[in-house]
Amino acid sequence: MAQIGIFVGTVYGNALLVAEEAENILKDRGHEVKVFEDATLESWLDYREQTVLVVTSTTGQGQLPDSIVPLYAALREKGGYQPALRYGVIALGDSSYPNFCAGGHLFDALLQEIGAKRLGDVLDVDAVEHPEPEVISCPWVEAWADLVDAQ
Repeated sequence: MAQIGIFVGTVYGNALLVAEEAENILKDRGHEVKVFEDATLESWLDYREQTVLVVTSTTGQGQLPDSIVPLYAALREKGGYQPALRYGVIALGDSSYPNFCAGGHLFDALLQEIGAKRLGDVLDVDAVEHPEPEVISCPWVEAWADLVDAQ
């Protein structure tokens, strides 16, 4: 089974909750999974030939949360080309604000830029429609796990 790193960007804890639920689902499927809050480039690079799941909220005017900004910046500056990396993104946001789910899409764009292969579509979770984000994220993670298994 796959080694999967889950990298979390959160302000109020919802993204971490989603990440922990994803961790449980993926472990139940037999994968080796680790959740990273305040991740470093070094921890990311351990997965550069594996699989990652980015779970991040959006803050301010469409920015990433402070907890994941250093990783994003380090990846952009020093991450290098990562064509063997497979990934998924769960983007949390609130559609009543401009730049809905922009944090997750910002990370997705960077991963595309460095040559990583996205498995499935980015999941946008709207806090207005889904105040409990795991209700929508858990079924998505199950489907994403099928894509991981198929690799």
